[in-house]
Amino acid sequence: MYQQYMDGLLRGEIKALARCISLVENEATGYEMLLEQLPDNSHTKVVGVTGPPGAGKSTLVNALISHLLASGKRVAIIAVDPSSPFNFGALLGDRIRMAQHFGDPNVFIRSMASRGALGGLSPKIIEVSDLIKAAGFDYLFIETVGVGQSEVEIAGIADTTIVVVVPEAGDEIQTMKAGLMEIADIFVVNKADRDNADSFVKNLRLLAHSKQQEHWEIPVLKSIATQQEGINEITTAIVRHHEAVQHQHQRHSLLLAEKAYQLIQYRRMHDISKKTLQAEIQAQIAQQSFNLYRYVSEKAGR
Repeated sequence: MYQQYMDGLLRGEIKALARCISLVENEATGYEMLLEQLPDNSHTKVVGVTGPPGAGKSTLVNALISHLLASGKRVAIIAVDPSSPFNFGALLGDRIRMAQHFGDPNVFIRSMASRGALGGLSPKIIEVSDLIKAAGFDYLFIETVGVGQSEVEIAGIADTTIVVVVPEAGDEIQTMKAGLMEIADIFVVNKADRDNADSFVKNLRLLAHSKQQEHWEIPVLKSIATQQEGINEITTAIVRHHEAVQHQHQRHSLLLAEKAYQLIQYRRMHDISKKTLQAEIQAQIAQQSFNLYRYVSEKAGR
């Protein structure tokens, strides 16, 4: 049965892709074998889009989709939504701004709950990303919830990371979340028609210049996503960055090591349930015998 889905996936069939994602997310029996058959794919450009809330990330991604579709590209989007720590359900659902692309055969949009992950990303996002890459899309955008410094986890998954900011952040440029600044391959100042935009861009370029990467000069680009302004420059920068880093074997192995670490960590923790932990702790508290560190040592087997 899985071979049928895999064949359809490799042909780029949307229904087969959606079915494979569901099997992996639900951890259906034998789903690991499905993942182990995935071919290596360096064709798909994986672009992480992150930044503070209110920066217009969804609007920018929507504008990039429209631009790339006009160029004949196939585009996939994973929209990572915040989720309740109590039921782990997605709160936002698929982005309303992207609704115009539903039904387009060259677009695949999947909304995923962050499921309480500390980095703001679902534990399954690596596996889902690789399924999408196997389906032969030209671009995969991963838009994160934008909760601040914890969003640095995206850098371990995406080939190119775009940090989206707005001119209002000008007063905070020196104290901007350090982790968020460190992961940027491309800065985009969205809503660049607002006051003080040019001054903010100038200061951000000085900061970006001080954090130059090997073989890559971090660009600071302006956009007005609602009017499709600056979108061509952003897509050009994405292509340039992909070309600059795709032959850097050390970077590639570093990204794979980060993915492997997260997957191994997830699988080793797979049999740990927060509900079970809570029930056990509650019982021990009732007996007035609970010590956090003794309890953790027992659960960790040492």
